This record gives sequence, structure tokens and C-alpha cells, in this order.
Amino acid sequence: MERIWAPWRIDYILGSEKESGCIFCINPEAEKDEENLLVHRGQGAYTIMNKYPYNNGHVLVAPYRHAPEISDLSVDENSLLIQEVLKAIRALREVMKPDGFNVGINIGLIAGAGITEHVHYHIVPRWAGDTNLMPVLADVRVIPEHLRQTREKLALAFLNLYPLNQT
Repeated sequence: MERIWAPWRIDYILGSEKESGCIFCINPEAEKDEENLLVHRGQGAYTIMNKYPYNNGHVLVAPYRHAPEISDLSVDENSLLIQEVLKAIRALREVMKPDGFNVGINIGLIAGAGITEHVHYHIVPRWAGDTNLMPVLADVRVIPEHLRQTREKLALAFLNLYPLNQT
């Protein structure tokens, strides 16, 4: 069995410098999409860059409604959430040309959720050979592009793929 180690995550999980309030509620309400790294506003859900990415292009898709689990969302809310996940995957394919994806939800602290109070999907683009020894040996994660640059590219891809009247 192979293991993927993410030692940088413990600093976030245990860290005291977490933002106050629910970032998944505050960021879309702030109307500062570029500053907050919000990529796309869909119906019922939105896509935002992960500030602590596992890989370049790692985004999060969250419902606008504050809920800790997908089972707390209605069927319609879950449908809109999945539609936004599919749009994000399509935009990531367009911009980043990954070989595959990891897509998932961590429900509860024990399952690895850093933010337990607001459910969200992680979408992590993957490429053949994208892992290396840097995180294990040097406790360093190599992300080759600034989050703001990636955000701009993805926001443009969303706009091209899903014109404003079709989001």
C-alpha cells in the first residue's frame, strides 16, 4: 500500500491563526471575489481556490447555505452542488490539462476536515508523476503558480464555458 503524506496540513489543522467565522459564508457575502480567490458563482454553490492546496489548481466547491454535511442539504441543493463540481472539473481540464482528479468530501474532523461546519468538495487536479520527496524531506510543498494567477485563468475558463446567463 502506498501512502501519501501531507505534513503541512497539521499546521493548518492545529494552528491558531484560522480566520474567525465561516469562510464559506463570509467570502461569497463579501463581494470581493478576486481578493477572496472566489473563482465562480453558480446557482446554489460556488468554486473557490484552496489557500492550502495539495496541488496546483486545488479548488473547493461549497454550497451557499451553511450546513455541516451533504445529508443536511436538500436534494435540489445537492444537485446544484454537484453541477458546480462538474463545471469546476471542466474548467480545470480546460486550463490545466490534468491527467486525472481527486474529488471528495471530508465530513468531520476525524475524517480530515479542516473546516467541519460547512460542507465542501475538494477537487485536486493530478498529473502523472506529480508527487515528489519535497513534502517528506523538506516539509515544503511546491506549487508552481501563484493562487491568484490560477484563479484568474479558471475564472476566465468558467466565463467562456458558462456565460453569465447560463451559470
